[in-house]
Amino acid sequence: MNNDFNYKFILPDDSFSDLVENIGMFHNPSDRVKEVVLMPDGRVDLFFMQSESAPFQVILIGLETFPEQQDIPPHTLAYKISFKPLGVEYLLQTAIADILNSAKILSPDFWGFGPDDFKDFDTFHQKIVQKLNELLPHEIDERKRQLFELIYASNGEIKVAELSEKISWSSRQINRYFNKQFGLSLNAFCKILRFKASLQHIAQGQLFPELNFTDQAHFIKEIKKFSGVVPSELLKNKDDRFILLSVLKEE
Repeated sequence: MNNDFNYKFILPDDSFSDLVENIGMFHNPSDRVKEVVLMPDGRVDLFFMQSESAPFQVILIGLETFPEQQDIPPHTLAYKISFKPLGVEYLLQTAIADILNSAKILSPDFWGFGPDDFKDFDTFHQKIVQKLNELLPHEIDERKRQLFELIYASNGEIKVAELSEKISWSSRQINRYFNKQFGLSLNAFCKILRFKASLQHIAQGQLFPELNFTDQAHFIKEIKKFSGVVPSELLKNKDDRFILLSVLKEE
């Protein structure tokens, strides 16, 4: 965090841990555009945001498979909920296959939120937790819950065949579910999770593969695919452009 760009994230309590990764905010209080690079992280973000140049908006951003540079206008304030895939299905109650590497604008009064809820982050957080509690499902398909539990526990380093055997759900059905609901294959999603796990190592200055990459060249290729730069350049994080890496460094 620096004086020109502020961010904050709160982890959910256990009741939401399968559905929500965090609730957060970012603020560009300066008079300058803030350049950031959004990297694939396996999350779906619901943004409530406003700035001097744009009215209050609610935006749902789907899963991403490649890095994208974004310019955050001056005096922009955004609050967000980062959903895990199951959260999209059970809390947002929607499929997001149609917004892979894209986004859609929702109603400005989505979930009953509006500009008045931007007084401070703590107030927003309390209201969003209350809303999520209202939407919390009584039960989740146990195969899906186990599926994601195993995927996250392995940092994406688990084969579809092994998942299929452990949860008694055919590989074909799993991939059909992923493509229909999220717009990408399970294998593609797992590679994103492995990349995200690698970022934690890079944030600590480890520029060699700690996970199951074929070799150093493969590691560099995958990091560049999802971040746009090689690991050493990513570690430098010039001008704090890679917000996700900045957050990991502070954890």
